[in-house]
Formats: sequence, structure tokens, C-alpha cells
Amino acid sequence: MDRNNDLGIRDKTLWGLILAVVLMMVGVGMVVALLPQRIVDLDGSGRSVGYIASAFAFSYLVLQVPIGSLSDKIGFKPLIIFGYLLCVLTGLVFYFATNSNMIFFARLLQGAGEAPVWALAPALLSLRFPSAKGKVMGIYNAAMHIGLTLGPVLGVALAKVLNSNEVFLVYSFGCLVGAIVIYLFVDNSPKKELETTSLFDIRTIFKLIRHRQTLVSLLGITLYGAGYGILITNIPTFMLEEKNFTSVDIGVFFSLFYVAISLSQIITGPLSDRFGRNKFMILGLLTVTGGFIIMPAFSFPLILLVLTVASFGMGVFYLASMAFLYEIVPDSLKGTISGAYYLFWGSGYFFGPLIITQVADSINFQAAMISYSFLVLLVAFGMIMTLEWKNVVGGSPHSRQE
Repeated sequence: MDRNNDLGIRDKTLWGLILAVVLMMVGVGMVVALLPQRIVDLDGSGRSVGYIASAFAFSYLVLQVPIGSLSDKIGFKPLIIFGYLLCVLTGLVFYFATNSNMIFFARLLQGAGEAPVWALAPALLSLRFPSAKGKVMGIYNAAMHIGLTLGPVLGVALAKVLNSNEVFLVYSFGCLVGAIVIYLFVDNSPKKELETTSLFDIRTIFKLIRHRQTLVSLLGITLYGAGYGILITNIPTFMLEEKNFTSVDIGVFFSLFYVAISLSQIITGPLSDRFGRNKFMILGLLTVTGGFIIMPAFSFPLILLVLTVASFGMGVFYLASMAFLYEIVPDSLKGTISGAYYLFWGSGYFFGPLIITQVADSINFQAAMISYSFLVLLVAFGMIMTLEWKNVVGGSPHSRQE
């Protein structure tokens, strides 16, 4: 059976991964919105709310490359299951937390648990569907964001029958069901497709980034991570303080953000399989550049339209860049390049919003957006100069970094 031409219900691995990640991300969408208020309730103030993001980003960032390298040895399935089980524990710690330090510890667990879910499942799919990786990765990543979009809606509905703390148990249960689904339906990557590599071979990472194609792609991925963080932290704060947005308006923004990223990946996947990754990587970055530069000049509702288009561009770049990197490394390094992807993404996610805050405080928010957009534009130009601007039919690799 040709798995590349059989992307329907007959492939249990694809649909097992999708069902499991939707269950997890619906829970994530529910609980993340509750955590700031939970910290305020426990501490009596919101001064430490920022650590909610930092704790997650720290473990998520630190574990990316080791997880990727380990997956090259033992396969993806065991680590993905372990990630789901860590998130089960996360929900229980959230539920029983009696102080903010327990909340922050749970966020460390959550970052460690989500690391393989975000990074390794797409790598597994790229091996299983080598000629249609863009399509299946787009479906998987869109499913993640659909779950995130549905989470807040379900959270509002559950609030009528559960107290806010009990929602953490719903999250934990969803992750447990997800782990069972992975165990029952997902095939591990075949051993013959994996070559031995060290558990944390930083030399391999440096060897990969010596190639200009990989380096410029990872620079773009770093800025993508920064942009993602800016969109969920700095920009909502700007709209609340400067554009007089209400909490309902912010909710609409987040829904549009997740929907745009989901749709962009569904659309970009098959198109990039047919026309090549390079064009979509560059067009995605240019879309982000334009959106971020002009966004501060608009008010409700046009600012939401601009941000939705910018979010769409981010999703286009994300899918195309991930598929591109999977194509230019041998199968034995799929897990490592996946870990490197999210290592660079996490670096941008961790530091980007902090830098934007400093620039906005020192000058203004418009200057911060222009500075970020200029960096994105430079990387897009670097891609035009470095990557081959040509069609790649059927996802055939541009080059192989052996």
C-alpha cells in the first residue's frame, strides 16, 4: 500500500496522532486562560504571572535537542507517549496546587511534555509520508490549532457545571486518553530507518547549521518563534492599553489567530508539496513583515484583519520551513533537526517578547514593531539570495546534508 496516496481513515498512525493532539490541545486551550487568575488567587497579586510563560519555555527549550537525538535512537512513539503522560501529571499538579510555585513547577512539566508532541509527531509523519509530508504535517499542525481554538469555547461551557479548578482534571483526562490512543494506533518509526547517533550530539547541530540553507532557515524560525510570542503577549497588551480593547475583543483576536494558523497550514501543505517550500517560506515572512509594520496604525476592527493576515503568513512559513528542513537532512537526523527547529523557535519565543518590551518602553511600540519587521525582512532577503528559487515537484529535496 502506498501511504503517500492513502491519507484517509485507513492510516491509523496519522489519525491516531490527530485525535490525540486535538484532545490535548483542547485541554491546553481551556487551562492556559485560567492560570493567570489562579496565580492571582494564590499570591494575592499578579506580579509573578509572567513566570507562567517563562517556566514553560525553559523546559520546552532545553529539552528539544536531547529529545530529538534520543528519538533518532529509540523511535518517536515512546517519547510522544511519555510527553502525554507528563501532561497528565501536569493537570494533577495544577489541580492540587496550593501555592504559585506548584503552578510554575507544573508549567515546567507541561513544557517538557509538549516538547515531543510539537516536534516529534511531525518528524514521524515526514518519514511515514515522504512524498506528501507537507500535506500530512499541515493537517496535523492545523489539528493542534483547531484544538487550541476549541478549548476556550469548551471551557466556557464547562464553567457552567464545573468550578475552574476541576477543569484541570478534564485536561489531565484528555491527555491520558491521548496517550492511550497513541499506544493503540500509532506505529513507531521503523528501526531500519534510524541510524545510531549520540543522545546529545551538539556537534551534529553545528555541522548542520554550517550549511547556509539550514542556517538561514533556522534564523527565520527564530524570528517566527519571536513573532508567535509577540502575538500572544505584547500585541494583546498593546491592544488593551492603547486601542481600548475589551476582554471579549481579545478573545476574538485569539480565535482569529488560531484559525488563521490552522487554515494556512492546510492550504500550504499540498501547495508546497507541488511548488516547493522556498517560495512559501519567503512569502510567509514577507506577509508577517507587512502586517507587523502597519498593525499599530489601525484600530478595531481593522487591526484584527491585519493581524489575521499576519498570523496566516506565520502559519505559511511554519509549515513550509519545517518541511524544508526535513527534506535536506537524511532520515537518521529527522529527530535531531526537529529538535533543532524547536530549539531555535523556543529561543525566539523566550527572548522575543522580552526584547520587544524593552524597545517599546525605551522608544515606543511602533518602533519595536518596525525593528522586528526589519529583521524578518533581512532574513527573507537572505533566503532569496541563498535558497534556490525554483519549483520542487512532489517534495523532492533541494539537497541532502549527509
